[in-house]
Amino acid sequence: MKHIYAVITLVVSSFIFVTSCKPEPSMPKPRGYFKIDLPETHAYKTFDSAGFPFRFEYPVYGKVVQDLNLIKEEHQPYWINVNFPGINAMIYLSYKAIAPGADLNDLVRESYKLTNAHNKKADFIDAPAFTTKSGMEGVFYTVGGNAASVYQFYVTDKTKHFIRGSLYFNSAPNADSIAPAATFLKKDIEHLIETLQFR
Repeated sequence: MKHIYAVITLVVSSFIFVTSCKPEPSMPKPRGYFKIDLPETHAYKTFDSAGFPFRFEYPVYGKVVQDLNLIKEEHQPYWINVNFPGINAMIYLSYKAIAPGADLNDLVRESYKLTNAHNKKADFIDAPAFTTKSGMEGVFYTVGGNAASVYQFYVTDKTKHFIRGSLYFNSAPNADSIAPAATFLKKDIEHLIETLQFR
């Protein structure tokens, strides 16, 4: 009798051991995004480089850089970028002097055309006009959806100066993943625009 109990115990133990070693069925993990540590507050410093026809305030966590290759290719020494290495983003700024007798509408149409190029990926493009406290005018484009550039803008004094800006992230376009950083940087772009002065 003891022998039968020993055999039953051995069979049950073996069954429990074998079934407990069975691997759990694999479940796909939900899609996640890299966490971006955003600065705690917005703080600014002034870009006021000798010889440049404009000045503005930009975030202390950004760095103004020039693309020397682009300057050589385009012959535009006043094209600069505000780089945000901690956020993996860049504001590209392209400046153009309005030549005497030139039509400002040509620059406005070019700006619209460049923004509208994102239409294939965009859910919408919102383009309200604005006037800064110093009297300069422009348009601030918000490009919805998985477009490469979330925000674009232009600012002009309508007589001599025109500057265009666009925010790009150094990653594949995904509206959900960049939303917190884009929202954070929108305030900085608005501050840059409001403090922009031509000379």
